[in-house]
Formats: sequence, structure tokens, C-alpha cells
Amino acid sequence: MSETQIRNPGVRFPPPSLFLAGLLVAWLLESRVRRFRLVGVDASTAPIETAGAMLIVLGVLVMFWGVVAFLRARTAILPMRAASSLVETGPYRISRNPMYTGMAIAYLGAMLVLNWGWALVLFPVVIVALRRLVIDREERYLHDAFGDEYVAYCRRVRRWI
Repeated sequence: MSETQIRNPGVRFPPPSLFLAGLLVAWLLESRVRRFRLVGVDASTAPIETAGAMLIVLGVLVMFWGVVAFLRARTAILPMRAASSLVETGPYRISRNPMYTGMAIAYLGAMLVLNWGWALVLFPVVIVALRRLVIDREERYLHDAFGDEYVAYCRRVRRWI
């Protein structure tokens, strides 16, 4: 390792906290400012609640699949630690960020189950924060740590899906 090589991504918090923060702010807006429903009071919320529950399950499964791939590769799951290998198997053949994709899917599912319009408004803010505060740092680190191997991986696999 050279003196200028990055030792880890430099992320200082667990990335799921961004999604939880988005839902917390949505809850505060929904409960303290103005209720903003996706489906009005006169309509049944059962269809969106069912769709939301399915999205939550799908999102959790995608996240879990990503975690399993990291465990099999015996590399750090938390972005505060150094990676010992570049994971290109399992969901990482399809997406460079399947755990974050799963979190985003679960967030959208929670938004539907709760019928919170504010969560939809805040979703782009959460994704931009994730990109700037986590993904950009991880990508710089992985490029520095794995060089051409990571560049080739980025050419083959999309960031999301």
C-alpha cells in the first residue's frame, strides 16, 4: 500500500441510517406539519399497502443477497472498513450497489404501506445524500484499492440496476 492510498471508504455512519432519517423526517412532516397521503381518505389503501409489503420483502431479500455475497467473499460489509476483495458474484453481477438498491426498494415499500406522500418527496434527497456521502466515497476507495480490476467491473456492471 502506498502512502497516498486510501485505507477505507471514509464513510462514518451506517448507510441504512440515511433511509431511516428520510422516513423519520417524513413522519415528522406527516404528523407535525401536514398529512400528505398518496391515496386519499375515501379510497381503500389496501392495494398500496399490499404492494408496499411486497416491496419491503423484495428489498430485504435483495439486501440479504448482497450481504451473503460479501460474507462468502470474506470482505468487509460495513463501508467504514477496508475491503479485502472486490465482490463480483451474486447480485454484484447485476448491480454495483445491490444492498443500497434493496434499501431503496424497502424504503419505497414503507412509503406505500404508511401512505406517506412526504416520504416520496424526500426519496430523491435520500438518494442524492447516499450518492454523495457514501457511494462516491466507496467508488473512489475501490478504484484506489483495486485499480484496473475495478474500472473493468464498472464497465460491465451498472451502479444501480
